[in-house]
Amino acid sequence: MAFRLFVPILAGATLRERLLACIGATIGIALTGMISGLAMGSGPLVAMLVAPMGASAVLLFAVPSSPLAQPWSIIGGNTISALVGVTVAHFVHDTVMASGLAVALAIAAMSFTRSLHPPGGAAALTGVLGGPAVAAAGFLFPFVPVALNST
Repeated sequence: MAFRLFVPILAGATLRERLLACIGATIGIALTGMISGLAMGSGPLVAMLVAPMGASAVLLFAVPSSPLAQPWSIIGGNTISALVGVTVAHFVHDTVMASGLAVALAIAAMSFTRSLHPPGGAAALTGVLGGPAVAAAGFLFPFVPVALNST
């Protein structure tokens, strides 16, 4: 009986709608990677796709009418949050503290700019934990690849 509490309530999507969401996400992510690759080139320190785009694709293609899946939320939320993450990483050198602070400040920034987008939290965290590719991009990271991926 308690197990039923952990089973999600199914949304009213039909099988056709779910398949279209899967196809849309496949095409969307593949095209985003191809366009970013053409725009940015390639190399070990070039992040053509960032992980939060996967979560953005879920929102965009599975629940397109959600306020969290609208263009300003996706583009603004991801870009602003990545900028927050990179900025926090620049000033706070304790990774654990920087991670928490980046996500918290990203939520605040998205709230104030009316661009709340849950994958933005991941974009902020990527700005802190992203490794050599993000460090090499520096303050360009929020724009290329994050904003480029989001458009």
